[in-house]
Amino acid sequence: MNPGFWQTRRVLLTGHTGFKGSWLSLWLQSLGAEVTGYSLAAPTEPSLFVLADVARGMRSIYGDVRDLEHLKRVVREHQPDIVFHLAAQSLVRRSYDDPVGTYATNLMGTAHVLETVRDTPTIRAVVIVTTDKCYENLEDGRAYCETDRLGGFDPYSSSKACAELMTAAFRNSYFSSAKHAKTGVGSVRAGNVIGGGDWATDRLIPDVMRAIFEGNEVLIRNPHAIRPWQHVLDPLLGYLMLAEKLCHDPKRYAEAWNFGPDESESLPVATVLERLKGLWGTSMAWRPEGGVHHHEAHSLKLDSSKARTMLGWQPQWNLSRALEATAQWYKAQQSQKDMGSITLKQIQSYQNMLSLPRKIQR
Repeated sequence: MNPGFWQTRRVLLTGHTGFKGSWLSLWLQSLGAEVTGYSLAAPTEPSLFVLADVARGMRSIYGDVRDLEHLKRVVREHQPDIVFHLAAQSLVRRSYDDPVGTYATNLMGTAHVLETVRDTPTIRAVVIVTTDKCYENLEDGRAYCETDRLGGFDPYSSSKACAELMTAAFRNSYFSSAKHAKTGVGSVRAGNVIGGGDWATDRLIPDVMRAIFEGNEVLIRNPHAIRPWQHVLDPLLGYLMLAEKLCHDPKRYAEAWNFGPDESESLPVATVLERLKGLWGTSMAWRPEGGVHHHEAHSLKLDSSKARTMLGWQPQWNLSRALEATAQWYKAQQSQKDMGSITLKQIQSYQNMLSLPRKIQR
């Protein structure tokens, strides 16, 4: 990643009020980018977006990606160079309750972003964020690569596979033409991200932290499920690196990309819980939850060799460091620290590992 590339770069970020969007917004602000966010209000209470005062260093616009005309007006006004599309209904269990809303946001919302990009000549790079769950999971224990078949058992996973197919269709139909030759459209698939400030329902770390803060025992649906765990900054680094590459050589890099941890970091939920308990202390308690639950994949793994080879990307924080940073963040929140400062310090610490000692400011 070249920090100088982002200085004064005009960036539009959908979903900037969410967990991953808030981290990316702060990182881009620290690099000197001119960031415009387009999103619904923060999806949780509390939220990283509010706790870290993310809006202070950017233009924050409340809007719905399902509203094509409003999105077009915002993009016409701000004329971005780069678009990161993170806005989504991102929870598997919620998708069972609201399949239509999930498809409307994840599929048609993505279509609206791509259609808006098609009408905006200033845009040089588009990064569409989907998920590792977009693959047809055969439960064979292997790590999936970008050429594997797409699928999805549940509405969330299926909607993200649909978004991948639609992104490829837009890329082939419009962004391969001479008119759009300078615009690169890539899609990115990350693993299970962890980090401070996530308060979504039905996700492991937020469920644990809610239980700790409330003095309760956390119930775990599937302690034996295997997931590719990674700190949120690892895939965000990949998104930034891909956007730079798309601007420099859109034809070569306009593809789908995996950004997952080393295969050794794909571990059972119970293992992650015990490691986190060792960092937090005896106030953290968990046990398996009985009963019947919606289907969830047993094992998910990603093959990120393409990103390593072609982009030079690799994870910077292993799971031990990721859990340590996550525990430190939530302990700081529990102590009512300045969470904007804490988050930026973690970004700086991560960035220092890249040999990019840029002083982070807001």
